[in-house]
Amino acid sequence: MKTLTSLVALVAASLALAAPVGGGEKDIVETAVASGKFTTLVKLVQAAGLVDTLKGAGPFTVLAPTDEAFAKLPKSLVDKVTGDKALLTKVLTYHVIAGKVLSTDLKNGLAAKTVEGESVKVSIKGKTVRFNKSKVIIADIVVSNGVIHAIDTVLIPPSLLKK
Repeated sequence: MKTLTSLVALVAASLALAAPVGGGEKDIVETAVASGKFTTLVKLVQAAGLVDTLKGAGPFTVLAPTDEAFAKLPKSLVDKVTGDKALLTKVLTYHVIAGKVLSTDLKNGLAAKTVEGESVKVSIKGKTVRFNKSKVIIADIVVSNGVIHAIDTVLIPPSLLKK
């Protein structure tokens, strides 16, 4: 019964987030704004000057950290990234994959190349899908120019972690 309750809650949350999508009529940016779950991401995309790109034809797959994901970051890291447009752009483009990649396209162990240039590793255990260590909490939010997967942790390009 607990599994059924969890499944119902997940479906309800997915529908609540996807409700503003309007059957994929809105683009990535419009959908992110309408959902109310990605306000930090939208502000950062605006600051980096990436709005026009993410409103473009695409298709794009966006691994979209929720506001809760951004809240987990240390303030010093947020300040460093937001204070450097090139660094901000690098981090944000690491969340974008060229093409439309639905959850059904994912395979365990897949390395998906991001627009930033480095790859994210896909791992699948049961019904849990992760990009690196970030868990997909809502998959396949289909939009007019691609797809959004909501994730619970901000992804950091591996090259930045080595510094």
